[in-house]
Amino acid sequence: MPIQNPAQNTAVALRARLRQARAELPADARSRGGLLLRGRLFSWLNAARQAAAASGRRLDRVAAYWPMADEPDLRPLLEQWVQAGISVCLPTIAARNQPLVFRNWTPEASLREGQYGIPEPDGEPCVPDVILVPTLGYTDEADRLGYGGGYYDRTLAALASAGHDYVSVGIAWTEGRLPAEYQPALHDMRLDAVLTPDGWLPRAPLDAAPAPGTSAKAQFTLR
Repeated sequence: MPIQNPAQNTAVALRARLRQARAELPADARSRGGLLLRGRLFSWLNAARQAAAASGRRLDRVAAYWPMADEPDLRPLLEQWVQAGISVCLPTIAARNQPLVFRNWTPEASLREGQYGIPEPDGEPCVPDVILVPTLGYTDEADRLGYGGGYYDRTLAALASAGHDYVSVGIAWTEGRLPAEYQPALHDMRLDAVLTPDGWLPRAPLDAAPAPGTSAKAQFTLR
């Protein structure tokens, strides 16, 4: 009889518990949390883009996501960004067990049903400067527990290997906070930050020197 991996079993149990916790969020908490997330992201990106421009860096392309059931809904903000001239793209799955391909999206774009039933655009591919990552569970250091497919870990690793400088932000409900003893897998990519309705962890990207052990991609600061 095959022996199951205890670490894998733990992750499966955690995912089930976190899915249940977010499914049980009251409608008013979900609505208020979505507003807080969108407002904080809007303010942060404005400030980050100004600082980036001053240092010769551009943050003009944002990879977001189309929400699955119970995920924070950022779509009103995505429409605002497009109207403001910011390029927005969404992930598509080109093949199983491969990195995601981000494609340009606008509110008028037609969407097709991709794998897992998630709508995907048919726009031109883009390489994002900011990646908003749907996050089921998180730690205070911005480690992420996803859904088990590994798509974002592969994607972030591939972009880093290609030398592309990006900022990764996990988007999570506050209820997704993981136990203090949680240990990420070796292949898990630590994010630059996680944003919940309660705020940023460990801090908003680019607004201070990176904390010890966090990503070194964000080197300039907001002053």
